[in-house]
Amino acid sequence: MDFASQHGPRPLPLFLAMLRSETAENPELVQRALEGLRRFQAARRERPMRALPVRRRRGRVKLRDAGGEGRPVLFIPSLINPPSILDLSRDRSFIRWLRGRGFHPWLIDWGTPGARDRDIDVAGHVERFLLPLIATFPTPPVLVGYCLGGTLAVAAAARSRVAGLAAIAAPWHFTGYGEEARAAMAAQWTGIKPTSEALGLVPMEALQAGFWRLDPGRTIAKYAAFANLDPRSEAARRFIRLEDWANQGAPLPHAFGRELFEELIAEDRPGQGRWRVAGATVTPAQCDAPSIEFVATADRIVPAATAIRLPDRRPGGTGHVGMVVGGRAEEQLWQPLADWIAALPMPK
Repeated sequence: MDFASQHGPRPLPLFLAMLRSETAENPELVQRALEGLRRFQAARRERPMRALPVRRRRGRVKLRDAGGEGRPVLFIPSLINPPSILDLSRDRSFIRWLRGRGFHPWLIDWGTPGARDRDIDVAGHVERFLLPLIATFPTPPVLVGYCLGGTLAVAAAARSRVAGLAAIAAPWHFTGYGEEARAAMAAQWTGIKPTSEALGLVPMEALQAGFWRLDPGRTIAKYAAFANLDPRSEAARRFIRLEDWANQGAPLPHAFGRELFEELIAEDRPGQGRWRVAGATVTPAQCDAPSIEFVATADRIVPAATAIRLPDRRPGGTGHVGMVVGGRAEEQLWQPLADWIAALPMPK
């Protein structure tokens, strides 16, 4: 959307340091991973998808329109990494696929925060951006939130009139990360916080480092595996698309990072029923519209144990990104969600 591509793991120095530490006793793996990295950096890129047109704005946040004549479906992505994962390529666009099934999809594009956004926290993104944009729809939309966007969607659905709520790999019970992972994230925030306070922003590179630490061996192994792929294969093209997406992203406002790490992750305020949005505590039960959640049982980024625990819960044996754009995405997510939305009652 507005983010410049960087052809390589970001931050590259940290990736190389992790490569040394994870493969100290395996020189062959080092060489294959470095060869995979070289090929990835040199690979030709496909022409990017044209961004969906902007119809409305609220500050830096844009509301993009995929077109269509049917029921409005508002996609809310995470602020971490670009929203383009929902409109990734000509054959892997969840949004455009849904438009082809008779719906009218819309996409929240969070834009690029600047220093003046430093005091807008997680709840503030619901209050200042989501709720006013939802109010512009002439009929209540169906909210579809992915990852942390699903957490925000729950809060927005509790504070506005919507036709339905669908959460995809969305964390709510942050204790589900486990004590070890939460302690690691707390340590990560301790290291980031002075820089974040000084800049008013949390650099994307600092967040990426945290994701890598969740499974450093897998991060190295996927580049080693890429070295063995035919560069003309669909598997190679898919890897490049996803890695380019994963290595893009805008910073977060400082207040967003502080609330995320200190109140959501460390204190589990949503899971404990203590998260306040728009002046009051918010819970999933406050949404009076039909609700559903899709959980990836092999998810390392948002483990299944962190899920919202809605009564209508659809598990699938995929990972965090694979559930949205992987080879089984249409079977496990796209079609079931389309069927669910089609069965919703029309607003009166």
